[in-house]
Amino acid sequence: MVKELYKKYGYLIFLTFLILSLFDMRFAIIAIICMVAPIAVAFSGKGRYWCGNYCPRGNFYENVLSRFSPKKKVPKILKSKLFRAFMVFFIIFNFSIGLYKNWGNLYGIGFVFYKIIVITSIIGIILGIFYNQRTWCNFCPMGTLSAVVAKVKGRKLNLEVNNSCVSCGLCTKACPMGISPKEYKEGLVEDSDCIFCKKCVYKCPKDSIKLEVDRKDK
Repeated sequence: MVKELYKKYGYLIFLTFLILSLFDMRFAIIAIICMVAPIAVAFSGKGRYWCGNYCPRGNFYENVLSRFSPKKKVPKILKSKLFRAFMVFFIIFNFSIGLYKNWGNLYGIGFVFYKIIVITSIIGIILGIFYNQRTWCNFCPMGTLSAVVAKVKGRKLNLEVNNSCVSCGLCTKACPMGISPKEYKEGLVEDSDCIFCKKCVYKCPKDSIKLEVDRKDK
């Protein structure tokens, strides 16, 4: 019940964060949770589960931005390893410089968090209006690092596609991350960028896709 409510209204946390931080910039420091949690969840063996189920901004993109998104394919350049590596470096570099300059000043540190969240959110909204509501999630630095952890450490949580799959392609169209589950027929969806939003599960007319825990592929 609680999880279902969060899936529908979790974006209110994101909006509340943006508003309250304007009254006291120190409040913005709480954003560190959304920087640490994705990686912690990935280390627990759940890959990018945080991104598709708990991220307040991701929830905003899914429940609000999706209403205005054409849901087109995300350009390959934005999903490329080089671009994603650049984004990780760029964000971490600017974040580190900001912390260094404002060390000891909670208001200043809060502003660093707030500025990064606002700027990247605006970028995500603009790209979402042109492409897919989850375009930002395809190259989000924290998501990228979580995917790396999932790839290196492995996942206990996986999506399995059984042999009842008829390759209709509805799962591919539903996936906001550009993953094609039908390509993993009779096996596990090994793509480390799967955010476990389960859109493919709900869209499958044959009920061919299941969420599996602690299952090793053959």
